[in-house]
Amino acid sequence: MTTCRLKPCIQLPLSKEKLRESIDKAKDWTLMHGMSMRPMKNYNKDRVQLLPFTLIPSSFPEKPFFIVKSVQVLLNELIHKVAYDNEFLTNSLKSTIQADPFTAKLFHIYEIVRKEGFSQNISLGLLRSDYLLHDDGCKIKQVEINTIAASFAALATITSQYHKYILSELGHTKEICEQIPENNAITGFCNGLIHAWELYDNTEAIILFIVEDVSYNISDQRFHEFQIRQLCPKIKIIRRSLTSLTSEEVKLGPNKELIVANMIVAVVYYRSGYELEAYPTEKEWDIRLLIERSRAIKCPSVQYHLAGTKKVQQSLVQCCVLKKFLKDETSVDKIQEIFTGLYTLDFNKDGEKAVEMGINKPNKFVLKPQREGGGNNIYNEEIKTWLSSMRDSPNRTAWILMDRIYPPLQKNYLIRAVEEPSLKDDFDLSEVISELGVYGVIIGDSNNIILNKEVGHVLRTKFSSEDEGGIVAGIGALDSPYLIS
Repeated sequence: MTTCRLKPCIQLPLSKEKLRESIDKAKDWTLMHGMSMRPMKNYNKDRVQLLPFTLIPSSFPEKPFFIVKSVQVLLNELIHKVAYDNEFLTNSLKSTIQADPFTAKLFHIYEIVRKEGFSQNISLGLLRSDYLLHDDGCKIKQVEINTIAASFAALATITSQYHKYILSELGHTKEICEQIPENNAITGFCNGLIHAWELYDNTEAIILFIVEDVSYNISDQRFHEFQIRQLCPKIKIIRRSLTSLTSEEVKLGPNKELIVANMIVAVVYYRSGYELEAYPTEKEWDIRLLIERSRAIKCPSVQYHLAGTKKVQQSLVQCCVLKKFLKDETSVDKIQEIFTGLYTLDFNKDGEKAVEMGINKPNKFVLKPQREGGGNNIYNEEIKTWLSSMRDSPNRTAWILMDRIYPPLQKNYLIRAVEEPSLKDDFDLSEVISELGVYGVIIGDSNNIILNKEVGHVLRTKFSSEDEGGIVAGIGALDSPYLIS
């Protein structure tokens, strides 16, 4: 476990009176600015509640922050080139698709559209690369990269604004507030969607958001829609779930146009579809295939979706592989510096070695499946149990092993809906750790990259005792980095 500690950005703990006053202000400010979600308990479309957040911004070393911000365009380029390399995708995933039905379904769709010939060669990537501080906070290591439904670009923007407000309310100067870096991730993402819509070159076409049947993280999703309409009022947006789309409503036109509700779709933006639950029957997989066969620009396309799997990420840690995609030696070095140890569990020498490492020293690793959305990883002694039970099973190839990172601790107040602090001594001042996400936008085809930008960031903070950190699930909290030297 980590013993390193970062100092909070202001003197803590706050007095009981100041804490109570600050929490009241914070809850009102965040609710009135849209940092909210629909309740998971007693769900009601007409009600929202606070999304968990930290009272003050968390300290974050300046040097690693700017390192990962600067490397995002290289990661965008890497993912794009991987997505358009059929040989690499096929070789990387050949064992995984034998063991993991979800990845196998995606790969089957990919093979169909590739063999038919892609009707739309352009892909849009709205990416988020996640990191933890490492080695007493002096270095930073990538946890994963998300190529589908990368969330919180909208609410991260608002969280940065909130933390500047609350520090001012606590009596800190403008200079101190400027340690919270500018963050406009929502505009970056929306400009990416608008750019893709413009490339489709049909002013009558719409953007289709693929969403869950029940959307809890509604504010983050809707802010994307509202911002797009504000930036480009001519764009119409509709929302559908994969289960709600029917063969009567969705079809292909004579030139492979995607037609939904009698409207041509220019861009499909997936905020769902990254987990098996989005595909309860074969009908949903048929809809996904139909969308992939269309001329609509997908975010992500199925090849981008596959490029974000953990198995592909594990394949990329090898220097010789990076050199295949990034010709510049300096770029390769920058990417390698942020990668951590990732190990195959295939039935080969390297896989057997990784199984032994995981069983013998489970606390040094995380066991990860090919899934997005959180809550899927295995930790601590359970790794030993899982690897021992899967040792001779083909199912083990659906997983990878990753070096566990123990980031520095610090103290903060985590604010949640309904639960009022007891304000007894320091009870509510919690030991926390933070995970930084950096957002990137990339648009391109098999031959060219049209747009490639880093567009913002998010900090997510959780109790140090928690392994997972889902914000909507109430474990983690939205946060902002307060940069320290």
